[in-house]
Amino acid sequence: MTERPKYFTPREVAAHNTADDLWVSFLGKVCDLTSLMNQYKGDALLLPIMECAGKDISCWFDPDTEDVLRYVHPLTNCVRYYTPRGRFVHIPPAGPRSDWASVIGRPWWKDKRYEVGLLSAKTRWIRVINTLTSQEQQLEVCSEETLAEILQRYLRYNAHACSYTWKHSGSSLDMSCTLSENNVPDDDRQLEQLRLDRDLFTPAILLHFNDDLTEG
Repeated sequence: MTERPKYFTPREVAAHNTADDLWVSFLGKVCDLTSLMNQYKGDALLLPIMECAGKDISCWFDPDTEDVLRYVHPLTNCVRYYTPRGRFVHIPPAGPRSDWASVIGRPWWKDKRYEVGLLSAKTRWIRVINTLTSQEQQLEVCSEETLAEILQRYLRYNAHACSYTWKHSGSSLDMSCTLSENNVPDDDRQLEQLRLDRDLFTPAILLHFNDDLTEG
């Protein structure tokens, strides 16, 4: 069985925004470039990447080829990479240079070793309410995540979350399905159109204790 990819919110990617811990997202992928930063430490070609640490850089790439954008230079009529922020690591120079290693292998944006998961196409907020303790926690989750994966996010707040039955509107939730597949509505778009405060209509997930602490 194919292992499910891990999904990240833009907020999670944005938290990795230093040279010692640098992530970016592009074309739906999330990449950890920390090892690339260490490999080329001190190289000026890292600057465009550092400027965009923790951000989405899809605008650098052609979605059809998944390669860096190209253009035809008006004077030379040569095809070159389009890098308005400046040339970066693994982008060849415009002309022959003695300090350029022409054989670099797979460039970082095509190297799956840097990929850590996928960027969520749509995040949403939910309220997780423990009916035993009345504690409530708001979570930003990925719409692509199953309830079992959302449970993993919630474990930091309740280590025994596996000992609860998760319900919405009186119905037990299928932990192998997403929120939408469990008929938990996502009304963000309608609320925005109506100019209503989304926080006032955040769906609530109720946790009912199973009287069993063997799980967790």
